[in-house]
Amino acid sequence: MSETTMSKLGLSQSFITESALYAGLYVGRVISQYKDLYKVVTENGELAATISGKFRFTITTLADYPAVGDFVMLDRNHADAGNAIIHHVLTRKSAFIRKAAGTANAEQVVAANIDTVFICMSLNNDFNLRRLERYLGVAWDSQAIPVIVLTKADLCDNLPQKLAELAAVAAGVDVLVTSSMGQDGFLAVNNYIANGKTIAFIGSSGVGKSTLINKLMGKNTLETKEIRSDDKGRHTTTRRELFVLPDGGIVIDTPGMRELGLESADLAKTFADIDELSTKCKFHDCTHTGEPHCAVQQAISDGFLAAERLASYVKLKKEARYAGLNAKQIETEKLSSMFAEIGGIKNARKFLKEKSKKR
Repeated sequence: MSETTMSKLGLSQSFITESALYAGLYVGRVISQYKDLYKVVTENGELAATISGKFRFTITTLADYPAVGDFVMLDRNHADAGNAIIHHVLTRKSAFIRKAAGTANAEQVVAANIDTVFICMSLNNDFNLRRLERYLGVAWDSQAIPVIVLTKADLCDNLPQKLAELAAVAAGVDVLVTSSMGQDGFLAVNNYIANGKTIAFIGSSGVGKSTLINKLMGKNTLETKEIRSDDKGRHTTTRRELFVLPDGGIVIDTPGMRELGLESADLAKTFADIDELSTKCKFHDCTHTGEPHCAVQQAISDGFLAAERLASYVKLKKEARYAGLNAKQIETEKLSSMFAEIGGIKNARKFLKEKSKKR
């Protein structure tokens, strides 16, 4: 491979400039990962790599480890002398993060340096605005640009209504309507693909993500399965991997993308309408539950805002606040919230103790 090929892999000028800071090392991009072993592509081809002991010593969180999509600095750029050693991870321009399995508060990067994320949702029972709000929050927070892909339009008899509902929760986001991820879905998504640009897909399993990737690749690279009879998807992706598309562009497919929680989310962009209404409330700290002159509740009464959207906003804000806390910390946060009106949990305990003495 050459530097030109590396640019097709997303090696932009900002990465080239940063890589120049590490004399004697070579730049590569992580294309797959299996436990502590990485497959990295360089200008001279693919090679296996592990992280250096010094790098491992400086790591403070799981998010510091290399992830699929990362650009890394290596001690070699060919596979002639065994595994390469990863010494640094270059600054990410975007990152999708989830809570690491079996941990109380550790975050793990499941995919990095994605330009566009396609949120896939079929126009049958999988159509769920509340789930979409969650995905949008995660996508905006990652710094990637979200695009909504609606599949199975041929099975939907109320498409205009669905699109109207969607417009109320996804302002400013492109929406693609397809009947088949393997046919017109391919053409619609293909317009967003360009040399050096990295894309990824999130959404329920079974809506056609693997079918679309196979179509983009021009061959059956991934196993595909349909949504089950109960409308729930079957998971087909079992490993993290980056694919270079024959006509340009890169796609990242990772099981972690379907398991994204709300460890980090940009709710300001996802719920910009509610935030805008909040500025018109009488009280700056209005909770939109029972305060007088609440612009959010007025919008619900006037039919401009769905009550379910406000409920989703409140729910996701709570999730984001509790993310990263262990069970004891979550319980403390909940109690503090419950007793906020009487000065918090400490005053609540004092109140209960004095009340007990009077009995």
